[in-house]
Amino acid sequence: MRSEDINPPTHIDQNIATIASLREHAEEDLSTHQRGIESVTAAIGRPRSIYVTLIFASVWCLFNALAPLMDLRAFDPPPFFYLQGLVAFAALLTTTMVLTAQNRQRRQAEHRAHLDLQVNLLAEQKVTKLISLVEELRRDIPTVPDRVDLVAEVMTEPIDPKAVMTAIEDRLEPSASDGGSGDTDAKSARRI
Repeated sequence: MRSEDINPPTHIDQNIATIASLREHAEEDLSTHQRGIESVTAAIGRPRSIYVTLIFASVWCLFNALAPLMDLRAFDPPPFFYLQGLVAFAALLTTTMVLTAQNRQRRQAEHRAHLDLQVNLLAEQKVTKLISLVEELRRDIPTVPDRVDLVAEVMTEPIDPKAVMTAIEDRLEPSASDGGSGDTDAKSARRI
């Protein structure tokens, strides 16, 4: 089956278009310098860069080590000080470029995380409202026996994201007072 024969449902197609639009918008804001740095970083991050680096260093070392045997002048005799300086400078540039690219990716990830949080909170609010409406309908329809559903009652209450975050932090992060010792488990057990 060809990919042209597969037509996703309209809502999925709209979601894909939205994601593509968000990505295009993020790429529009890139400066020429940022694009250049990310292009170089992408090229350096490929496996062939390892081979090119190994071949370059091997040829450099072999030439400079064997040059005196062939009556040639070695421009960087062992212990290859120029090569060491070149490697250190290349490492500095590579590290700076990778950090620059990662900073932008981190900012984009933060924006996506904020979007995810907003969508999730909205979805939770909608589900809570739907459960409330279904429960109200269940109570109002005479043909449906009225009963107490404790789970549904709890689910009609909106979730407080701050309370959830505090509970997560209390359970997962050891407090500063216990110094990361096993006291955290005892405190968690008492709370449960």
